[in-house]
Amino acid sequence: MSRKNRHNGKLKLFGSKPISTNVFFKFNRSSAYPLIKASSLDSGVTTELDAVSNFSEIVPDTVIFDDFERFPPTAGTVSSSLLLGICSLPDTIFRNSVDMALADSACSGLDNPELRLSCFVDKALVNVGADLAKLVPGRVSTEVDARLAYDTHGIIRKVHDLLKLYNDVNVPPERLLFKIPSTCFAQAAAAAQAGASVIQIFVGRLRDWARNHSGDPEIEAALRRGEDPGLALAAKTYNYIHKYGHKSKLMAAAVRNKQDLFGLLGVDYIIAPLKVLQTLKESTTAPDEKYSFLRRLSPENAVNYHFTDNELSLASAMGPASVELLAAGLDGYVNQAKRVEELFGKIWPPPNV
Repeated sequence: MSRKNRHNGKLKLFGSKPISTNVFFKFNRSSAYPLIKASSLDSGVTTELDAVSNFSEIVPDTVIFDDFERFPPTAGTVSSSLLLGICSLPDTIFRNSVDMALADSACSGLDNPELRLSCFVDKALVNVGADLAKLVPGRVSTEVDARLAYDTHGIIRKVHDLLKLYNDVNVPPERLLFKIPSTCFAQAAAAAQAGASVIQIFVGRLRDWARNHSGDPEIEAALRRGEDPGLALAAKTYNYIHKYGHKSKLMAAAVRNKQDLFGLLGVDYIIAPLKVLQTLKESTTAPDEKYSFLRRLSPENAVNYHFTDNELSLASAMGPASVELLAAGLDGYVNQAKRVEELFGKIWPPPNV
């Protein structure tokens, strides 16, 4: 069991394995992503998408470029999952980026098959990431191999390797984020202390877990208060960041419906599926409507949030939900990374390159 110490709202972790946090680390600070706005229908009526965009930056959850005109993305993510999708669609604009990675002479010259495939994957991630950087105004996040989740030095080496590759294709560090997956309040708090630029919470996944499991003190406490466990975790993380003066931004993902999104207003970034964005865009709201859009989270309210010793305790925060979701999430990312390597091994060398 790891020893812990608390001081001024900070978790001090000693003797533990490196924590895998669902965070984005950036290099050099840059301006925030521009807001997504839907056009007003007339001078007195706006869409619900306009209304919610006043409180949070809304990021469409899509990699299909036909959707970009309707919901222009402000940022991009490149991952093993995206590479698998690209390889399944030969006509996608990114396919050439993958083929060029597989034709890279430096990677091809490696004798060790495992190192060669890893090199191909890194090159493909960066090539696609560079293409995304030309298409979005914000930052591009790149997935770090989940097999390094408990290897702090390995993560650092991998990030520096990716940074060098991005530099070779003229993508500056301030356009980049690097993502390591998982979910847990204790880890989010530790990530905020470490200076993580963006911390991501998967709201819907906690709700899914709660429907089929029990015994997690954090989730059961939220349910007793009549709160959704995913929304409660997002609120607690937001309040922790702002109460204790951390600079991290909070991003909410796995948003399933409009009610989720309304409950997250005030969170810095909300990744929303296209069906939710379309519903918001098609729904209008007039100034005199009784229904009002309220900011649920704010730095001012966070100052008054009271954290109990239990909430700031690692033992309390790492309940069954956190442990199981972390393991399942990492397994999923690891399996995707392996599938990409297996696929690259089958199609290397690519034709016509």
